[in-house]
Amino acid sequence: MRLADFISDPKSIELIERTREYAKHFFEREGTHGFSHVERVFNLCMHIGREESADLEVLALAALLHDVARPLESAGKVEDHAAEGARIARHFLRSIGYPKEKVEAVAHAIEAHRFSRGPEPETLEAKILSDADKLDAIGAIGIARVFMYSGEHGRSIEDSLAHFEEKILKLKDLMYTQTAKRLAEERHRFTVEFIERIRREIEGEI
Repeated sequence: MRLADFISDPKSIELIERTREYAKHFFEREGTHGFSHVERVFNLCMHIGREESADLEVLALAALLHDVARPLESAGKVEDHAAEGARIARHFLRSIGYPKEKVEAVAHAIEAHRFSRGPEPETLEAKILSDADKLDAIGAIGIARVFMYSGEHGRSIEDSLAHFEEKILKLKDLMYTQTAKRLAEERHRFTVEFIERIRREIEGEI
């Protein structure tokens, strides 16, 4: 994806690329919440944000920084990666002179991106980030991530399928924007077809 296809201001592009490099250093390894996840969420945010007429600069920065504290949470060093990520984002963006009101817009989107706990997203950009993060858990990528996690944690295929039922299949109905709802329908349908197929294979159907 070419950022210039979405944002034309060279200063904005430079800021976003600087933020991308800053965000990268928080991720020492790949995995279900590695930097590749951040990049996919970023790409989704740009596409959805353009359709929904969002502030693409705020959205881009929030997407790149939304999971910077995820490795800290995984290591047990912080309790809530969204709250800690917002703190880190505030510190970084203030240090480079980003306007205060936009810093807070980015921080709010990061704080509100988790669907499983508050606060609720109040701005369009926060809603799009939350939608993009959920969309990356559905469809082909979502299926791959579930089984990556299962491999990392020694979880069985049956346990993985239970996770689909308990969480993944519910995400379609939690989208905020019309664009994300449309994308979620297609990804949800693919996920359901996969689950039905793998269950048939577990039963040994020919």
